[in-house]
Amino acid sequence: MGTPEFAVASLDALVAGNFNIAAVITAPDKPKGRGQKLIPSPVKKAALSHQIPVLQPTNLKDPGFLKELKALQADLQIVVAFRMLPEAVWAMPPLGTFNLHASLLPQYRGAAPINWTIINGEQETGVTTFFLKHEIDTGPLIFQEKEPIHPNDDAGSLYSRLMQKGAELVVKTAHAIAAGNYSEQVQMYSGTVKTAPKIYKETCEINWDQPREKIRDFIRGLSPYPGAWTTHSGKNFKIFKAEIPTEKTSDEPSIGTWKTDEKSFVYVNAQDGWISILELQPEGKRRMTIGEFLRGNTIKNSTED
Repeated sequence: MGTPEFAVASLDALVAGNFNIAAVITAPDKPKGRGQKLIPSPVKKAALSHQIPVLQPTNLKDPGFLKELKALQADLQIVVAFRMLPEAVWAMPPLGTFNLHASLLPQYRGAAPINWTIINGEQETGVTTFFLKHEIDTGPLIFQEKEPIHPNDDAGSLYSRLMQKGAELVVKTAHAIAAGNYSEQVQMYSGTVKTAPKIYKETCEINWDQPREKIRDFIRGLSPYPGAWTTHSGKNFKIFKAEIPTEKTSDEPSIGTWKTDEKSFVYVNAQDGWISILELQPEGKRRMTIGEFLRGNTIKNSTED
């Protein structure tokens, strides 16, 4: 059970591992583009390429869907980036239903763990498999694998590594469950549990009145998608990459001031000094480096509106 690209790697790994996949459950096709043509999910495309039957329920409690699911007589259900399941679904198979989550649970429960671990400046994350229970992301742990977060990682690079590491863990977990060679661990923690709530457009606006390192983490945690954004001179910009300049400057303008030589750099002043914008996307245009942007656009040296 899965929908986005992140789940495709796990499906492919299970196929390569010669598991008998009775069916794939994924989201209904969605209209996209000007023609509103129905587009299948990445998982559906992968399933069809492997000639695996596909179910696309709109309602997971629908009696017709539950009847179809039961008829598959699956021993085990595997969930990777799908949606919350009702008990009638996750409790159906005799060996249970396990989920792959892209964090070291219990930390970063929620919809966007990869983004939030980087936004919060973490240096380590990982992947977890656990059995589904009533409360989301709270079931007993099966396996975990750690993954370092490098200083120049963004959400895209970390996503790619966790997708592959997660696929390997899914196969390991499925083999262990089939052999009965595993133990369940209750999720234990002390101190603060950080969450990973769904990200909305409002979440992505950059607050320049923060330390530069925190702003840089925020930008890379939202890059390449959905993209941190800001406004300047009445225009919106998505910012995909930034760094802290090595050179020191004597000027101390107000927070949110923009400065450029109109050839090679654009700086924005944060709480503790300048931050250099390296890649951005002006509203209605493509993503570009700051050099590409300055060759075709002008930008004002002024405070943010």
